[in-house]
Amino acid sequence: MVQKYQSPVRVYKYPFELVMAAYEKRFPTCPQIPVFLGSEVLRESRSADGAVHVVERSCRLRVDAPRLLRKIAGVEHVVFVQRNVLNWRERSLLIEAHNETFASRVVVQENCSYTVHPENEDWTCFEQCASLDIRSFFGFENALEKLAMKQYTANVTRGKEVIEHYLHELIAQGTSHIPRWTPAPVCEPDTPSQPGPQDPGTQEAGGPSIAPDPAPETMGADGHELDADHLERRLGCLTPAQESCLLRLRLWLQETHTGKIPKDEHLLRFLRARDFHLDKAREMLCQSLSWRKQHQVDVLLETWRPPALLEEFYAGGWHYQDVDGRPLYILRLGQMDTKGLMKAVGEEALLQHVLSINEEAQKRCERNSRQLGRPISSWTCLLDLDGLNMRHLWRPGVKALLRMIEVVEANYPETLGRLLIVRAPRVFPVLWTLISPFINENTRRKFLIYSGRDYQGPGGLVDYLDRDVIPDFLGGESLCNVPEGGLVPKSLYLTEQEHTEQLRQWSETYHSASVLRGAPHEVAVEIPEGESVITWDFDVLRGDLVFSLYHAKQMPTPAPWEPGTRAGGPLINRSWVLGTDYSRVQAPLLCREGESIQGSHVTRWPGVYLLQWQVHNAPCGTACNLPGVDAALTALHSPGPRCKLLYYYEVLASEDFRGSISSLESCTSGFSQLSAATCSSSSGQSHSSSLVSR
Repeated sequence: MVQKYQSPVRVYKYPFELVMAAYEKRFPTCPQIPVFLGSEVLRESRSADGAVHVVERSCRLRVDAPRLLRKIAGVEHVVFVQRNVLNWRERSLLIEAHNETFASRVVVQENCSYTVHPENEDWTCFEQCASLDIRSFFGFENALEKLAMKQYTANVTRGKEVIEHYLHELIAQGTSHIPRWTPAPVCEPDTPSQPGPQDPGTQEAGGPSIAPDPAPETMGADGHELDADHLERRLGCLTPAQESCLLRLRLWLQETHTGKIPKDEHLLRFLRARDFHLDKAREMLCQSLSWRKQHQVDVLLETWRPPALLEEFYAGGWHYQDVDGRPLYILRLGQMDTKGLMKAVGEEALLQHVLSINEEAQKRCERNSRQLGRPISSWTCLLDLDGLNMRHLWRPGVKALLRMIEVVEANYPETLGRLLIVRAPRVFPVLWTLISPFINENTRRKFLIYSGRDYQGPGGLVDYLDRDVIPDFLGGESLCNVPEGGLVPKSLYLTEQEHTEQLRQWSETYHSASVLRGAPHEVAVEIPEGESVITWDFDVLRGDLVFSLYHAKQMPTPAPWEPGTRAGGPLINRSWVLGTDYSRVQAPLLCREGESIQGSHVTRWPGVYLLQWQVHNAPCGTACNLPGVDAALTALHSPGPRCKLLYYYEVLASEDFRGSISSLESCTSGFSQLSAATCSSSSGQSHSSSLVSR
């Protein structure tokens, strides 16, 4: 594979002739570049009028590589041939270089140019591009490729510093101005001459320094600034290799993309998301551009108007900025009725609202960059989880959240600079375990999580927000106008006719079950290890039910069972004795018709866990055991189902759940208690919880 490098335009704020005098001081040797061992002129010629000067040199470069690689290659230095065409009339220098050493195995080609700035004739522009094609190299192709590109980009930076060093040296010696070339008497071609700062004319170099007037930055054909000063001012410090990737991605878009070319800040986010792997970033960007065009995202801020209900109950809003100048968004998720919002406005409206927040974030970053005079490319989110409970684990809501994360990760990479999660309750690790696998690792590193009041001390919010920005509900001084959320009234829910498709999608998440009187519905979940978490979510559609959770050391034998789980009718063997053959791990919970229940249980022992639903007011003899003959006859002669429910359950494996908990950064948080409960097998007290929502 051919590796390519493309530099931005670097601007020297000195006239071309003075830059050429500095360039010539690099030869025949240059102590400032240790790997450059020396050079010799192979051929040299001039045009008849002296305007064009052609020099071909052989340059020796020290091999800066591990000793083993040098020993295998059998060389201590490599030879490059450089051809320079200096045109004094047009004020340009074109440089072509290629390698002679290992030319049959490795092909290195480089092209550079010094030209006059298009907007200021007293400034000089420098551009550079190169390619590396390693065909074979004793089995070390990959190692050589990485080493060569690393050293090349390092020498690019060093080369600019060397030119500036010699410019300052010339000025210190009194050479601050060199006259431009003027036609000289015609001389015979190929007349030997000595290169140097006297070439442009016959006048002596010297005189007062010329202070060039300010000029606009170099612009590309599409209006993008191309010079290195722009890149550093607008995008921050980039390595030469990163600059090259950015410019190559932009040039590729200019050649292939028919629509509007995204700004450099936008392109850089995709490159960073793919660790500056150009092909991967290009693929990700193309998919995002297609998505933006398909969903008209470029005009979203002009066309999207959130429903009044969202403005009232969506507990989020912008609130000044953090200490680094990033726009600050506050989201009080714990106070927000996510289930009610989804039932009132639908999932698509919520997604549109989230996208509008991300679009607004980019606008605010651009504004802050202009105001602060430095690049602000990301925003900060303060996530308050006070009030978060099992209600927020409603499975359609979790699925919608995962979808939003997927869309944002794919189309707004590297836009979140920091996520401050405060007042995280004990239920948070369950939610974190569900969503964290869908969050990019680079994004997860930006999460700071605090439970209880940890956020109030050193290392808390004061490290990231000014005290006069911390909102009042977190003990700060700033009055925060973010909506407080609250429960969405059921009267505002959409009717079945208004979101039929949405209801169908939600129902596909769940299993359906009918519960007969005297014949409970039971689901068996096998836990091979004791350290897991079982979560459940169910809606009671008809009748009143009693929900219980049991543990048995072995699978009930009377009923056939396949690996995994089995759901159906009663599973508990009627010969089993409660407290001996199996045990109750959660007290019975009465669930009324129309209620929605979310809950979880931290398992302590391996074995089989049984989720049981039975009709309320069942005979006493059937409360805990398989119904007897009389109860069975009652069930058989019942006119039909007494109760109906939709349910969902999930097992969070120990390696996933404990890994998530161990990733939490607050060493004094309440999560340590839950983690200990998960890892312990000796305590007789289990951790279970269920919450009734609407």
